[in-house]
Amino acid sequence: METYSDTAHREPWNKGKIVGQKAPLRLKDIWAIRIRLQLGNRTRELAMFDLALDSKLRACDLVKLRLRDIAHGDHISARAIVMQQKTSLPVQFEITQPTREAVLEWIKEAGLKSEDYLFPSRVHDSPHIGTRQYARIVDGWINEIGLDPSAYGTHSMRRTKASLIYRRTKNIRAVQLLLGHTKLESTVRYLAIEVEDALEMAEQTEV
Repeated sequence: METYSDTAHREPWNKGKIVGQKAPLRLKDIWAIRIRLQLGNRTRELAMFDLALDSKLRACDLVKLRLRDIAHGDHISARAIVMQQKTSLPVQFEITQPTREAVLEWIKEAGLKSEDYLFPSRVHDSPHIGTRQYARIVDGWINEIGLDPSAYGTHSMRRTKASLIYRRTKNIRAVQLLLGHTKLESTVRYLAIEVEDALEMAEQTEV
């Protein structure tokens, strides 16, 4: 039986860790990771990285993508639509030309067919990679470019392009649609927009 003494001396699970929202990647971070994957001929990881950025999907949805979700035969679609696990609502996303090329190369290398999961697991009892495995892969990318993995995570991949789009356009409704949020307030909280905008205005104000 667990005693008060046991619980009193147990370290909290988040000791030394950064909790809360994970930071989005910056453009220089994106290219630092992408170039390493390209030079290392890491075809699967490059396809995963680029598709994660374009799709802005949650980890649970990204790992369950099938080839048929994003392709018709040998043709990778410029746009795709999937049903979100969390909301049971569809969300549409773009697949840019560089991502289509990276994904197509991976499909050919892996010999994937229409019904196959895009990122099959190398563990026999799982048909596709799990969210934990995906998280470890993301941590590896972050480590490779010298950033602190505790400040980033799979949600960084989801937030990155959405954050860049908002900074460029200030169109919060567009970002809401791209993230598949049902409420605008969720998008505002998700991107910490009010805080970011307030800081920008403060920085631009001389006293």
